[in-house]
Amino acid sequence: MWVDRPLEEVTHRKIGAYIDYLLRRRLAPKTINCYLISIRRFYDFLRFEEDLPVDNPVRKGCHLRLSKPLPKHLRDQEVKQLLSVVTSKRDLAIIMLMLRSGLRVTEAVNITLGAIDWHRKRLYVYLGKGGRDRVVYISPDTYKALAAYLQVRPVCRAKRLFLVERGRYKGKPISVRGVQKRIEAYAREAGTKVSCHQLRHTMATQLLNADADLVTIQDLLGHSRIKTTQRYCKLCNLKVERDYFAAMDRLLETAIDRFG
Repeated sequence: MWVDRPLEEVTHRKIGAYIDYLLRRRLAPKTINCYLISIRRFYDFLRFEEDLPVDNPVRKGCHLRLSKPLPKHLRDQEVKQLLSVVTSKRDLAIIMLMLRSGLRVTEAVNITLGAIDWHRKRLYVYLGKGGRDRVVYISPDTYKALAAYLQVRPVCRAKRLFLVERGRYKGKPISVRGVQKRIEAYAREAGTKVSCHQLRHTMATQLLNADADLVTIQDLLGHSRIKTTQRYCKLCNLKVERDYFAAMDRLLETAIDRFG
């Protein structure tokens, strides 16, 4: 039993001691947070449904901070394996937009024909995550994949760029789940683990390793906070490695000049 006193005498300090007890039992932070939510709701029930004069000992914001897993990216060989099994021109265009332009899957399926600026090789992403608009750029290989898809795309009234190619919904805009299922199928065929979001992570990691500025990557990905983008620095960061050895070379040259 988590409480050893009358319910009305339980304080936030008692809750703190209970959290310590659960931690000693090595329960996961997510599990502990579920327990705290249950206690908070129980006290809300006592107060608002049963009209008991009790204060809620679980204060608002009382929870354990959950660790965020580092974003996973694909290595060059995995990208090569994936692209080698893609047969649909539509699917290749979608994959390249996530891989080279950093689009989220929801952003990719919502692209309209009018959002592409072919002359300037850029794409307007309207109402991205958080309702923010942004501009992303189209790499030469992505431009080629988009152009190839447009040659086979059915002529119809649909404003969305990517359409269902077969079945009862043929000609209708493809859904997020539809894209995810295609990526899952290609991943199985390629013998590797791939998700739509990993393609976006891969672009960010590759740009970072190619010495792109962190603020530039933040803008391209549509991150509202630079801290989100900085998580990529904890991955295989070749830029950090290059900067370290370049700086170390300069230090050693200075030391030789000073001390002979």
